[in-house]
Amino acid sequence: MATAALVLLVGAASMSGQGQAQPPQQPMSFFVTSTGPGNGGNLGGLAGADAHCQTLAAAAGAGNRTWRAYLSQGAAGSAPVINARDRIGSGPWYNARGVLIASNVEDLHEDRNNIRKPTALDEKGAEVLGVGDKPNQHDILTGSDSQGRVVPGNVLVTTCNNWTSADPAHRAMVGHHDRLGGASASWNAVHSSGGCSQENLVATGGAGLLYCFAVN
Repeated sequence: MATAALVLLVGAASMSGQGQAQPPQQPMSFFVTSTGPGNGGNLGGLAGADAHCQTLAAAAGAGNRTWRAYLSQGAAGSAPVINARDRIGSGPWYNARGVLIASNVEDLHEDRNNIRKPTALDEKGAEVLGVGDKPNQHDILTGSDSQGRVVPGNVLVTTCNNWTSADPAHRAMVGHHDRLGGASASWNAVHSSGGCSQENLVATGGAGLLYCFAVN
């Protein structure tokens, strides 16, 4: 009888465990755009870039959140300095599969972030093409240094004239979502683009893609 009772208890415990609800997946709050606006570094300024993030998020069922592009802006004319890190909320951020990208702004800008090819997914949950893929699209526009602040210098060669230029003579800082080169490789500040036209961005391993973050 004791053995039978033990079997019943074990079976009941097993069934109870099977019936336990799994914790819900965290909603998406970070993605790499599956496509760029298509006009090189002319994104329509920060507002146009944010609208692009919002549109793609809405198409993926996440339009109930406010989305911002991870882009910095330099001082030029009446435009003030705006740092990417200051416009994306406080975190935490999760990709389309519910995987943690970073817990807060500080972790995002240290090697505690989780931005790598298997995790830096687009809004549909797909991996973004990187080195070894055809075409390579790992150059992500940021205009930022590794700490998420605008790169010092002329905005014509750091931010494609504050994201309003597709001129081949202009430049912008880009990062690599696939983070090749070891743990110290930067997701947001690796090199300048070869120009600001769509053709320039494609030629150096990009497509005018952006990082998008939900701020609420």
